[in-house]
Amino acid sequence: MQIREGPARRQAPSAAGALRSPMSAMMLAMFATMASFYVAGRLWQDAQNRVYLIKELDRRTGQGQSAISVDDTLKVVACRQQGKRLASLEMELAAAKHEGFVGKYNPETNGTRSAKKPLIVIGIMTSFGRKNYRDAVRKSWLPTGSMLKKLEEEKGIVVRFVVGRSANRGDTFDREIDEENRSTKDFLILDDHIESDEELPKKTKSFFANAADTFDAAFYAKVNDDIYINVDTLSAMLETHWDKPRVYIGCMKSGEVFSDSTHKWYEPDWWKFGDGKSYFRHAAGEMFVISRAIAQFISINKSVLRTYAHDDVSVGSWMIGLAVKHVNEAKLCCSSWPSVFTTANVL
Repeated sequence: MQIREGPARRQAPSAAGALRSPMSAMMLAMFATMASFYVAGRLWQDAQNRVYLIKELDRRTGQGQSAISVDDTLKVVACRQQGKRLASLEMELAAAKHEGFVGKYNPETNGTRSAKKPLIVIGIMTSFGRKNYRDAVRKSWLPTGSMLKKLEEEKGIVVRFVVGRSANRGDTFDREIDEENRSTKDFLILDDHIESDEELPKKTKSFFANAADTFDAAFYAKVNDDIYINVDTLSAMLETHWDKPRVYIGCMKSGEVFSDSTHKWYEPDWWKFGDGKSYFRHAAGEMFVISRAIAQFISINKSVLRTYAHDDVSVGSWMIGLAVKHVNEAKLCCSSWPSVFTTANVL
């Protein structure tokens, strides 16, 4: 009887393949696991980077959102650059004072300095039909013609009557103002503002914004057209504050918020001032002064700065949350003597 070994030999390769199959599967599983860990790690790292970038953008813009317009981005960059510059100047000034440095801006050099940069821009709030008030100002403390230019060059005091445009652009009111300005050249006409008694807070905001963009002054002041100013007293007072980068000067008060719509000083948003209905600290409306850094802040953020019923309260609200020094200046109070200004009734 003959035994055939052929089939046994044919089974040998299958047995070897069976031995190699578990090893191949294990290696593939290991590679797959490692690849999964690698891909997951990269995805996690990318996600972390995205989260960090979004948080960083939110932190720098302070707006809590990652999508901002080009205009908003430019405003943020401008504010950051201005803040860094002011902080650097403050440190340099403090170090110089510590070493005994005495500022060059004093009464003896006032004329020299003002020729390059005005000390203050004074905006006299006026409106249509008040030419008698403007003429009274010109006859009392505000020079005209070449003397007005001399006031700017020698004392660094720029004065302009501030008025908006008529709702009916180009009508008699606009033409009268344009004609008067051609003769006196002492107006700052706000083309972006419609003249209205109810819109005085917005007019004040527009004045500070336009003045900051037009004149590179140390201070900017708002004053009513029935106020007479002693420019020498004003200059002497400002010289004690010129080295403060962010200063808000005026006759400071708070006072009651009136919720009665028939009251002269009615505030439609009275409910926003709490149960006590008392205003925050702000400068009285006859006249107040802000430094250039604050005027620039108003110019940059004018589209988002809200206004209340009264312009002095509105300006005071913009100071909340800012590193601003409030100066209660007695010389800007009507009851003080000698004061910077006096009130007058012009018929």
